[in-house]
Amino acid sequence: MDMDIEKRTLRKISWRIVPFIMILYLIAYIDRVNIGFAALTMKQDLGFSASVLGFGAGIFFLGYFLFEVPSNVILHKVGARIWIARVMLSWGVVAGGMAFVESSTSFYVMRFLLGVAEAGFFPGIILYLSYWFPARHRAGVIAMFMAAAPMAVVIGSPLSAALLQMDGIWGFAGWQWMFVIEAIPAVILGFIVFFYMTDKPAQAKWLKDDERAWLVKTMQDEDVGKDNQQHHSILRGLINPRVLALALVYFGTSAGLYTLSIWAPQIIKDLGVSSMTVGLVNAIPPLISVVAMVLWSRHSDRTGERSWHVALACMFAAIGLVIAASSHNMLGLIAALTIVNIGISCSKPPLWSMPTIFLSGTAAATGIATINSIGNLGGFAGPVMIGWIKDQTGSYAGGLYFVAGLLVLSTLLTVILSMTKKPELSVSKTVNQ
Repeated sequence: MDMDIEKRTLRKISWRIVPFIMILYLIAYIDRVNIGFAALTMKQDLGFSASVLGFGAGIFFLGYFLFEVPSNVILHKVGARIWIARVMLSWGVVAGGMAFVESSTSFYVMRFLLGVAEAGFFPGIILYLSYWFPARHRAGVIAMFMAAAPMAVVIGSPLSAALLQMDGIWGFAGWQWMFVIEAIPAVILGFIVFFYMTDKPAQAKWLKDDERAWLVKTMQDEDVGKDNQQHHSILRGLINPRVLALALVYFGTSAGLYTLSIWAPQIIKDLGVSSMTVGLVNAIPPLISVVAMVLWSRHSDRTGERSWHVALACMFAAIGLVIAASSHNMLGLIAALTIVNIGISCSKPPLWSMPTIFLSGTAAATGIATINSIGNLGGFAGPVMIGWIKDQTGSYAGGLYFVAGLLVLSTLLTVILSMTKKPELSVSKTVNQ
């Protein structure tokens, strides 16, 4: 009987929650990284060097870093419905405002404000999922949510390239049209979130009474198994050694992810192709990585193993970056970028399944936000270093080697963590069956 209720409940909450949050993340990710396509023409229009572009792309994560933890604590206190709606409305307005930058200073300011506005969205959703899905199912669910990131590239690349063709309409540049049009969905969805999302299982009137009772009890039983002191302490979530270790692992994966998102269009463009061709070619690697991500995460859930699923994926991505640095033709570059996309995408769902295994409540909110805020500084380091090295050497190769090195460090740190971890960092199959 319990198995029947479990299947019914998980199926219902999956269909209710997962497709919706995937759409939210898809829009968020497009607004976060469309600067990579805007730069194809914006760079010349405003006279930006590769260093300016890299710093502007990366400064987003400084704003993100400063406001991530407080944003997630507020979400835990006031509920996801109100706070995610606020986040989306504010980032939509700022993302549209990117169309009016005129100098490197205004570019830096708007990118920083975009990071401030979006702070709390991703870790907030990870925390939100921990309210609804038992730990043994979480990697697969997170994989579906995070599949929206590569899908955003698949959809956003040709869309952004097409919007660049609006250059000159009503006196606006194509990149200006791109920023405004791609910001509109965030504002619309911000209002929808307020009426659609349900904060906690106990409030889910769309579940049957027995389904709601099963889910509430299951999630409460999981919380009982976690360290009670960690459940209540914000400080525990901030200074937990495992949280800090996972933040450093995530640093390398973020550097790899935003190297792809910001610089892949520029690297492809250097082969002498049109912007539309860049958009179509850039969509191929993330499309393949979506399938790999889902399969890898399901395997992680089936085996109950997390650490090695992260480590192997990080090393795979590092190898892809090394290959990309030495690729000088379209076929080789696509193959290398596909390897990187697969590695980065596959590393993230099992990594994000770890913190909510040993943290809950406010500690989980701060722990997840700490991992995301510190880790996402890799999204600053990667693009900035690639831009600076490109200006110094005239090549992307050195920057790609640098990011590959960060991913090797993520691999080694994850292996060390797996050797010193407490039992909670693996989900025991016998306990959860």
